[in-house]
Amino acid sequence: MAEYNFYGMVSRMKYIARWGLMRNNRTENLSEHALEVAMIAHGLGAVRNRLYGGQVDLGQLALCAIYHDASEIITGDLPTPVKYYSDEIRGAYKQVERIADERLLGMLPEELRPDFARYFEPFADPEVEQLVKAADKLSALAKCIEEEKSGNTEFGAAKAAQERDLRQMRLPEVDYFLEKLMPGYYRSLDEMEG
Repeated sequence: MAEYNFYGMVSRMKYIARWGLMRNNRTENLSEHALEVAMIAHGLGAVRNRLYGGQVDLGQLALCAIYHDASEIITGDLPTPVKYYSDEIRGAYKQVERIADERLLGMLPEELRPDFARYFEPFADPEVEQLVKAADKLSALAKCIEEEKSGNTEFGAAKAAQERDLRQMRLPEVDYFLEKLMPGYYRSLDEMEG
């Protein structure tokens, strides 16, 4: 019987550090990031469905968010200034990500691949892709807030960039999240429980 390495490989997300060019007070790994993006994406989808007449599949949304950066297990986390330096680099990196995703999917038994492939980029549903991207930015903003709260001023410009990008999305569920749910990231445990 053949053996497959998909789960062994995916479990290595915990070894991929994020924010490599930044001085971090607390290192964030890819596994933590994927979970947070999945939780936020699920929340954005719930807001869209309940308040703005959406019909996004919350399960698909959460699973796409879990795997949205899985290619980084193979590629590592390329810093944003490098990844988005030019259209040529961005396009080449997207191709590298697709190849890495295909390699990961190839670590599954062939009969299971269709059940996983739809959760890897490029997403089949543009609505899901839009909400995962928003959740990714909200997660990055949360990281910036966490670092600032611990006295690290290194993340100030990154925080401003995330806030600007999120506002430019012009998505009502993102605005809702920023107004009603993001303030919790600024509070201490005692303030949240009080």
